[in-house]
Amino acid sequence: MCNLYSMTRSRDAVGKLFKVSDNRLPLFDWADANFPGTTAPIIRNASDGERELVNQSWGFVLLIDGKAPRRVANVRDDKIRSSSFWKGSFEDRRCLVPASSFSEPKGLKPAVWHWFALKGDQPRPLFAFAGIWRNYKGPLKKDGPIVEIEVFAFMTTIPNELVATINHERMPVILTQEAEFQKWLNGTPRDAYSLVKQYPAEKMVIVQSGPDKKDLLAA
Repeated sequence: MCNLYSMTRSRDAVGKLFKVSDNRLPLFDWADANFPGTTAPIIRNASDGERELVNQSWGFVLLIDGKAPRRVANVRDDKIRSSSFWKGSFEDRRCLVPASSFSEPKGLKPAVWHWFALKGDQPRPLFAFAGIWRNYKGPLKKDGPIVEIEVFAFMTTIPNELVATINHERMPVILTQEAEFQKWLNGTPRDAYSLVKQYPAEKMVIVQSGPDKKDLLAA
């Protein structure tokens, strides 16, 4: 499961890669560590079909009788088309989640956090997780007040050889090309699901390993 990532690229870089016009590109927080529950930028289609950046809260909210609501940050590729918790968002509300690296822990007490980035001409090339979003109305804490927010999550799949050295169960679905962005945002559910694949291990690198729950070299 990916429950920690960074997004440290500039507003201009985000607008250029994801083809978002300046008037639809509000400011967002630079983050060397995003955890479930934090606010982060996502790219989606606006009502007129143009792309826009909006800031949303990471993690769908799962209500559990008698317990505190739980944030669910990721959706498995083998559940997204069948589970009622995810299916409607996958069919109607797909988004791109900009990122510059993501982290997976290994071991306990203390865990060693391994940060993955893509290879490229620059450190930490910008990419996107294949995401979905929805409106949520309800409590965020047990017996808490009712709030109305927009939330997002992103999809995971079977890990490639590099990620599997740290997490042998899952890795995020990573998108890097405009054709992939277009298909994910505008294609049919069947078209979008065809993008579910491992990102090639040879195009990725572990850029940091240690106790830090933030990408220290992300800038």
